Amino acid sequence: MHYFWDPNGANLHLMQALDSTDRRILLALSSVARRSASAIAAALGMGRNTVQSRLSRLEGEVLDPMDRRIPPAALGFGLLSFVELHVQQRHLGTITEQLRQIPEVIEAHGLTGSADILVRVAAANAEELFRVHGRLLNIEGVQRADSALSMAELVPYRTTKLIEMSLGEHRSGAETAGNGQGRCGEPA
Repeated sequence: MHYFWDPNGANLHLMQALDSTDRRILLALSSVARRSASAIAAALGMGRNTVQSRLSRLEGEVLDPMDRRIPPAALGFGLLSFVELHVQQRHLGTITEQLRQIPEVIEAHGLTGSADILVRVAAANAEELFRVHGRLLNIEGVQRADSALSMAELVPYRTTKLIEMSLGEHRSGAETAGNGQGRCGEPA
């Protein structure tokens, strides 16, 4: 079992650990997201019912909803900004609720370090971004906001390599260089 923060409620939840069957199914989905349960079952040599029941559980517990897969630029919001908020901690709950009310806020994370919250904002243009920045600064408890515009996505969000690594199918150069060590110092 693993704990994770629910992005919709900021509550700690318990999630069942993914076994190798779940990971193999996720790896198959990562190459073609809309594969049928039958196609995945055939590719992995598993029963369709097994794959279907696992997919149902994964869709409820692990896989992101469709809206998280849509790039904001495809909707006309091509300007991406990362905003570091410095806040009064006692207002964190209220600030989080206010962030949820701003449509251009597509993601927010609590941080360690000098900033308290990292907010990802999508805007159609600089004027709209300026307006959103003003809304962020007007939230009670926000003391300062520092923005950085994304010039290019250099490494897109991905988990395929992590899935492969967790299945032992991917090794870094150091692990294959003959040092005899696998992941986390385990014997290769």
